[in-house]
Amino acid sequence: MRKQLVGITALAATALLVTGCASNAAEAPKSDVKPTTDQIKALFADWNAALATGDAQKVADRYAPNAVLLPTVSNQVRSTRAEIVDYFEHFLQNKPSGTILDSHVAVLDADDAIDAGTYRFALTKDGKPTTVDARYTFVYEKVDGKWLIVNHHSSAMPEKV
Repeated sequence: MRKQLVGITALAATALLVTGCASNAAEAPKSDVKPTTDQIKALFADWNAALATGDAQKVADRYAPNAVLLPTVSNQVRSTRAEIVDYFEHFLQNKPSGTILDSHVAVLDADDAIDAGTYRFALTKDGKPTTVDARYTFVYEKVDGKWLIVNHHSSAMPEKV
């Protein structure tokens, strides 16, 4: 009986060890390699390219599911995908195209970074071209290997430049 108990215990321990190793192997290892400043700056170009499609869904795809958007031309805080899509459905009617004027990137770790500065949007309102200068902050997080916006604040410049 004692031999059977020892054998069962050894078998159970082996099964737990194998199961534990298998479940750890299935988890994606976290990278310790931090992105470069240029890689983070390129995320704006990706977002701007999404704007150029005119598709609010494609723009919203650049945002994490729990993202918060404090938009330039709306007083409403957008904290759901539906609210973010709604904002861009209206904003995209102006055919926006952004240009970074001043960028300050902080790479926090391999999966988190912030880009803050100023940008200028070329817009078409009522058929007439115009520009809007604004301050911005993009907070990015790498989610399942893809960089997404978790927080985006944009506000028009309070003073004329």
